[in-house]
Amino acid sequence: MAAEREPPIMGDDLFGLPAEQPQGRNADARKKPAPTQPLADRLRPQRLEDVVGQAHLLGSEGALTRMLERGSLASLILWGGPGVGKTTIARLLAQAAGLKFVQLSAVFSGVADLKKAFENARRQAELGGGTLLFVDEIHRFNRAQQDGFLPVVEDGTVVLVGATTENPSFALNSALLSRCQVMVLNRLDDPACEALLVRAEEETGRPLPLTEDGRVTLRAMADGDGRYLLNMVEQLLSLKTEKPLDAQALSRLLAKRAILYDRDREEHYNLISALHKSMRGSDPDAALYWFARMLEGGEDPRYLARRMTRFAAEDVGMADPHALPLAVAAWETYERLGSPEGELALAQLVVHLATAPKSNAVYKAYGAARRAAKATGSLMPPAHILNAPTKLMQDIGYGKGYQYDHDAEEGFSGQNYFPDGMKRQNFYNPTGRGYEREVRHRLETWSRLRDRR
Repeated sequence: MAAEREPPIMGDDLFGLPAEQPQGRNADARKKPAPTQPLADRLRPQRLEDVVGQAHLLGSEGALTRMLERGSLASLILWGGPGVGKTTIARLLAQAAGLKFVQLSAVFSGVADLKKAFENARRQAELGGGTLLFVDEIHRFNRAQQDGFLPVVEDGTVVLVGATTENPSFALNSALLSRCQVMVLNRLDDPACEALLVRAEEETGRPLPLTEDGRVTLRAMADGDGRYLLNMVEQLLSLKTEKPLDAQALSRLLAKRAILYDRDREEHYNLISALHKSMRGSDPDAALYWFARMLEGGEDPRYLARRMTRFAAEDVGMADPHALPLAVAAWETYERLGSPEGELALAQLVVHLATAPKSNAVYKAYGAARRAAKATGSLMPPAHILNAPTKLMQDIGYGKGYQYDHDAEEGFSGQNYFPDGMKRQNFYNPTGRGYEREVRHRLETWSRLRDRR
């Protein structure tokens, strides 16, 4: 009978501790890094308070700090980008709570691995110990596999800590989310990245061969990913340079971290929301920034053209009737010119929409009219506005009493056009902004004439 395989133990991340702590004479060996040991691994924090960039969780008033002080570590979902310390925090939480740390990856593990981990955790519990089960990329498990965690989390067999780069609201099922607390990890900001650079210089005993602006550029190139930052530091330290590198020289030597953007995932929806709300907030500079971010991330310009055409109708509306045809024109211009020339037409559209007067009065009116249409069913139009092409239709009153507006005083008859038996509704309420100011004046004039007639 084949022996059961142990669940695969994955490698350490930026700040991960070794899966097993060396004992005996091997304990000293841990203090002397091997020549091939990556700098990121050598710089892993040994205490939670040494983790950088996550003070909202690990500071004196942090959520995880308070949880450990109460002695009640709950099951968690750590949500954050790559290189921000998710695995590190999980390992150090296990250490602080006195739990055995077991690590699985949803990429490489299956149901058999989960069952084996659960069995080992039960044996550990029988011996009076606890287990922290860390599952990396937990969103890659399907819904049935995620449901497998429910009983062992509920009965306390394991403290589950899942790590994900995807929005848990969409990537994890509601049953699992209801049993875990979601902790959001921040991308490493500039001070956090600088703290890592200082630690790297202390660890290696060498200053980075960079000018001040080169140092700023290096931090920016990491784009909030600490592991990537330290990997670039290793490349820098291996170079033989006669003078410190400035921003331009650094950019030629090192590759900038690829922009985090996935056209069908969380970042896509975050950025289109930012673009939409920047235009709605009449901020052309912020709108151009988010527009450029999406294009740089590989977004299809046609998607942006479609969304901005919708924006022209929904958020600008009748305040600037030219916005909608301009949106269609910009879209057609892109189709004719392609990238990158056609993107300028879309950029012009971004600025026009952001600086245009705004009105969602038509959008609101349409919604109100739809609700009324659903509520009133199949009411017929009033007979006087129905055409009567046959004698029978004339005999039953179709078209009788209709007043031709062009023949009426001021070109307005004031007749009722709603169904008989339905009270007149007021769906469209124009604002006083832009062209809609003129529309509002017209409607008020017609309302007064209607009341008189």
